[in-house]
Amino acid sequence: MLRTEKIFSKQGAISYSLILIGSFIMAVSFVMFISPYKLAPGGVYGIAITLHHLYAIHHDAIQSVFGFMPDNLNIGIIAICMDIPLCLIGIKVLGPLFGLKTVAGFTSLSILTTFLETTWGYTPLVDDMMLSSIFGGVLIGIGQGLIFRAKATSGGSDIIAMITSKYTNLSLGTTVIIVDSIIVMITLFAFHDWKIPMYSWIVIYVTGAVIDLTMKGFNRTKTMLIISDKHDEITSKIINELERGATYIQGEGVYSKQEKKIIFTNISIREVGIMQKYIKKIDPTAFVTIIDANEVIGDGFKSIHDK
Repeated sequence: MLRTEKIFSKQGAISYSLILIGSFIMAVSFVMFISPYKLAPGGVYGIAITLHHLYAIHHDAIQSVFGFMPDNLNIGIIAICMDIPLCLIGIKVLGPLFGLKTVAGFTSLSILTTFLETTWGYTPLVDDMMLSSIFGGVLIGIGQGLIFRAKATSGGSDIIAMITSKYTNLSLGTTVIIVDSIIVMITLFAFHDWKIPMYSWIVIYVTGAVIDLTMKGFNRTKTMLIISDKHDEITSKIINELERGATYIQGEGVYSKQEKKIIFTNISIREVGIMQKYIKKIDPTAFVTIIDANEVIGDGFKSIHDK
């Protein structure tokens, strides 16, 4: 029996809202940007788009063999038929809560994709294959990133990527790129056109980069390492005015052999300018290193409970 997260709790509402919004963004990308050019963004929907177009190309031959056949195979319907067995694997490896959210993810994505196929059709939004590749990849990356933030996936190769990411040091975005790059080669054999897999790799690369950006958020935090004889005044500024924490690291000058106190602190990008101006005023000889902080967890930043 699946363990459920209360949908009407605050966290549940946020999670399922992210899943629904992410699924809609992905559906827009598949129908309006990706499918019209036969691009394969990897995973289940890459295969589904390829099968959709192969069916359309060979419809008459298929119908002559099997008799009456529908004029069209919807991408969303093909995808959900493949997602179900993959979801069962995900439930077993990643847990029952993961399984419930993923059911919501791939079901909503299939419904929304099928709805857009029916209402919009298969006309590209922009008449340019490169623009469709880039914007399609951006939209898929945003959609998948939002779904990943809800601790779920939209099904398909996302499940494979999350399982791989769980047992390796690879990021989700990198894992998606590796898995989907293998899958996209199917289009070369299906359509005998090198342009399709080449543009599809652009979609996959952009998707992976945007997933990581969506998962981590835009980096607005900096780490400062400050060496100054006015360390007491500088830490007072950090603690009392910026209301940030700071840590002393004991060091020793290589040439002077004198003991030094190194101030370690994490602050926002806006506060960097404030500190630079202040340090320049009280100690122009201070040595300052400013580093991009990939992620900061703790008081005043992201809570560890959000991880």
